[in-house]
Amino acid sequence: MYDSKIHHRRSIRLRGYDYSRSGAYAVTTCTRHKEPVLGEIVEGEMVLNDVGRMVQDTWEQMPRHYPGCGLDAFVVMPNHTYGIIVITAIPVGAGPCARPGTGQGRGRAHTPMSLPDLVHRFKSLTTARYRQGVATRGWRALDGKLWQRNYYEDIVRHDEELQKIREYIATNSIRWETDWENILGR
Repeated sequence: MYDSKIHHRRSIRLRGYDYSRSGAYAVTTCTRHKEPVLGEIVEGEMVLNDVGRMVQDTWEQMPRHYPGCGLDAFVVMPNHTYGIIVITAIPVGAGPCARPGTGQGRGRAHTPMSLPDLVHRFKSLTTARYRQGVATRGWRALDGKLWQRNYYEDIVRHDEELQKIREYIATNSIRWETDWENILGR
């Protein structure tokens, strides 16, 4: 149970912003202790290992499982992912399902999930699949969890910003060797 006297977590989300609003959000998730467990950079290109491919596949499957979730550019790097999640006003594929032969719905339409909910589901599902891979496929076990506790997000406010983020994602692996965070971590 959360106790503010003991737990001093401070939210890094924009205070008062509704993260279930329609729009595009650039999201970065980092592996625990920035462990390079998702693959490696070879001559400026990201080469995914089995764990990285699992993370990529999980990301790509999200719109099929979560109404109102769309995806844009995405990259898996050795120790983080960076991608754009698009929350739509009208959930994709949502709505009441008719019972065969009755024409009646069998439930309410799904409402879009918030960005924190979507990121939580992504991280939880990849963690569960990672643990299964450790147990059944011989993947290297990590000390602790697969992901860092939080994530970073930017609210994409206009098309020019979206284009810049797409370009950054597309060229992320080229900059790996000169990224100060990666140089300091070696």
